[in-house]
Amino acid sequence: MQQIIIHVDMDAFYAAVEVRDDPSLRGKPLIIGSLPHERGVVATCSYEARVFGVKSGMNIKEAYALCPDGVFRHPQFDKYRAVSAKLHEIWNTYASAAEYIALDEAYLDVTKQAVDFDGARKIAQTIKRRTKDELGLSCSVGVAYSKTAAKTASEEKKPDGYFEIRTPKEFVDLLSDRDVGVLYTVGAKTAEKLHLAGVNTVRDIRDKQEIVVRLLGKQGAWLVQLAGGIDDRPVQSWRPEDAKSISREVTFQEDVANFELVDDVLFLLSLCVEDRAKRVGLFGNGVSLKLTYADMKSITRSRLVSDSDDAVVIYREAHDLLGQVQRRPVRLCGVGIYNLSDQSRRQLSFDDYLEDTTRARQTQRDRRLAALQKRYGLDFAGHLEELYRGETLHKTIEYMRKHI
Repeated sequence: MQQIIIHVDMDAFYAAVEVRDDPSLRGKPLIIGSLPHERGVVATCSYEARVFGVKSGMNIKEAYALCPDGVFRHPQFDKYRAVSAKLHEIWNTYASAAEYIALDEAYLDVTKQAVDFDGARKIAQTIKRRTKDELGLSCSVGVAYSKTAAKTASEEKKPDGYFEIRTPKEFVDLLSDRDVGVLYTVGAKTAEKLHLAGVNTVRDIRDKQEIVVRLLGKQGAWLVQLAGGIDDRPVQSWRPEDAKSISREVTFQEDVANFELVDDVLFLLSLCVEDRAKRVGLFGNGVSLKLTYADMKSITRSRLVSDSDDAVVIYREAHDLLGQVQRRPVRLCGVGIYNLSDQSRRQLSFDDYLEDTTRARQTQRDRRLAALQKRYGLDFAGHLEELYRGETLHKTIEYMRKHI
């Protein structure tokens, strides 16, 4: 049986949720991300802001230059996650498998439920209607024979659109004369390489296969298949253990030369990583440290450990890694765990039977928090749950930076 896949993509999701909850924002160029005087990028923006050239991933200061009269707001990720969970409930009703790409985007395998494209169209229209009626939001939906075609279809009539691509021929006919950047996996750098080689359109990829493969290797061979409408990938339901890593990072609003502060921030980030790991029931077999210096050069250091789901262990390893790097002004720092598994790899030693390891780590955690409280005048008692929220974490770290 031919696959029938739906791709659902919410329209300007973060911005749309904010407009829904604050109707005074309707019709205004709304930009979600950092504020104009801060460091950071655009997370998303309303379609009114896109008219000015603002787009996701753009430096916030560039966005402000393009749209100085825009409304700038910090993202509220807890709110967006809650809305996303409700979206998933709706989507899961109609799919035998759901592959979530982000909070606001998913591939749905409806082959069995829909039987044919007429049935898939009914499911898609039901998803659109329920999303509007139950959550007050709009989405764009594509129905197709493959994942790539379904994603292409959902983007064809945005916002609040619907489009079908039933066969590889329809896909090829639709895209042949479009720029190579329209294909899945072709980013700006890859497109530039292709353009320099005289490969400008999807048709060129098919006609100049040898050039594409020689230039891009395996990715080039994959693009040749896509340009011919070939994509047999199944929808794969995502599980927490499928993640490659769990990490948390923060960008300082001003470069930080004080590595005592950087070290303190690593501890808070370690707490956040621990919280995420325990909520999804995963353990790591490695700890990583990421730094971006003031000159925008980024470095990553990592090491394997026996078990890294505990903040004290994560911080201890990150602290040691920090001691091995060059000390110069830092723009960003991050901590992560990798080699994830839903089973702990830690082997109990004889010492584990002689002392309560969990209690010992809790004592170390309490002492570290007490030291931070004394150094910065912060009160973490009863407030750690709030710290795991992005905006609270950033505000706390900025307060620490200003009061060290």
